[in-house]
Amino acid sequence: MTTNSPTNQYTFGMIGLGTMGRNLLLNMADHDFAVAGYDKNPAQSELLEKDGAGKIVKGFTELEPFIKSLKTPRSIMMLVPAGKIVDSVIAELVPLLDKGDIIIDGGNSHFTDTTRRDGELARQGFHFFGMGISGGEEGARHGPSMMPGGDKEAYQVVEPVLTAVSAKVNGDPCVTYIGPGASGHFVKMVHNGIEYAIMQLLAETYEVMRKGLKMSNAEMHDVFSGWNAGRLQSFLLEVTADIFAYTEPGASDILLDGIKDEAKSKGTGKWTSQIAMDLVTPVSAIDSAVSMRDLSKYKTERVEASKLYDTEYAGLDVDKDAFLIELEQAYYFAMIVAYAQGMHLLHSASTQYGYDLNLESISKIWRGGCIIRSTFLETMMEAYGTNPDLKHLLLSPAVSDIINETQPGIRSVVGAAVASGIALPTYATALSYFDAFRSADMPANLIQAQRDYFGAHTFERIGQDGVFHAQWQGDQAQP
Repeated sequence: MTTNSPTNQYTFGMIGLGTMGRNLLLNMADHDFAVAGYDKNPAQSELLEKDGAGKIVKGFTELEPFIKSLKTPRSIMMLVPAGKIVDSVIAELVPLLDKGDIIIDGGNSHFTDTTRRDGELARQGFHFFGMGISGGEEGARHGPSMMPGGDKEAYQVVEPVLTAVSAKVNGDPCVTYIGPGASGHFVKMVHNGIEYAIMQLLAETYEVMRKGLKMSNAEMHDVFSGWNAGRLQSFLLEVTADIFAYTEPGASDILLDGIKDEAKSKGTGKWTSQIAMDLVTPVSAIDSAVSMRDLSKYKTERVEASKLYDTEYAGLDVDKDAFLIELEQAYYFAMIVAYAQGMHLLHSASTQYGYDLNLESISKIWRGGCIIRSTFLETMMEAYGTNPDLKHLLLSPAVSDIINETQPGIRSVVGAAVASGIALPTYATALSYFDAFRSADMPANLIQAQRDYFGAHTFERIGQDGVFHAQWQGDQAQP
């Protein structure tokens, strides 16, 4: 039942009762936790109580009564937009809290902001941790994947609640303590970067089917559905198949055909690319996906360019059925590279920031609830379980077996698309990354020579210790 608000009645509090916050709170109530929510918008509080009828759920529109209604030490999660709003909410909260209370940031905050807030709140005597949450509104309501990192003592207090509401795979909860500091938000950021890459790969797959194979929406639906019934099974593939069958009530054409080709973003993919460059860890598939979203926004220029250059696609001169088999291989190959780059970034960050990340555990909690869940995560989990010190996923024998089997497919698909003028940038960069990664001798020696030639930046020699500089011009230079 919906109750009044005596002091110290509710186990968990939520600030921000939008779709995610409300659904997560209702999920907790489903598991018999007494919960309270706060939102300045009375309609949001009323909707919480309406949806939570029959459970111990209470909505508030004033902060102080909300705080007083919570059991101590208080456990309060914020699900508000990242940025200055988080700091504003914390500033309102702190004067009303007692030392030892717990504040959780469940939004998509930048990990550097989480690091700062963690230090500031710890100095004031409060427990704080940042937690990435994946799964969208459906996941929040019925079981998300959650990535909490920061104050371990605080996490242990709320662990029973988070374990209860998380997604489950084979009985395993899709939540675990990630590590110290901002590790939870860092892992969620990388999760989203991988998500960008996989979404772009699916968009490019659509492109080659549509322009190269001249397939109908119904045919594409059948292919994506078929793939999702096999080794490629994943949430994003399932979503994509559904999109190719969806028509609005009363409409004859699928909705997809009426949607503008300008993709928006909230910044987590860009953040992944930026920090990867800072950590000298290439994530080219993610970079490509971010760039293509950005390019999609230049619609006016793209339309103008289409009038200057030939954009007629004659179609691929291939056996359609055989090519679709190769396309399935190509997607699997490129998807694995996207995961591998993301996990490599986590490995680098773990070392650089002292997060001590358990990549097997992260793979494990991504298997359910989250947007990038897929059958392949079982293989990924086993790879890190077999070798906890695995530096790069492509160095796993189990993964290399798949890569070797699917490699012919991606070479065929990328080659055919390039010859036909069909843009598959993320497929192509995934293949090029792999070819460079497996090369014992890259042409970077030439770059070092060039840098030394024009800037005296020095170089290292094969088989000799030390740093060298050559006199590239003048009497010593050889013609």
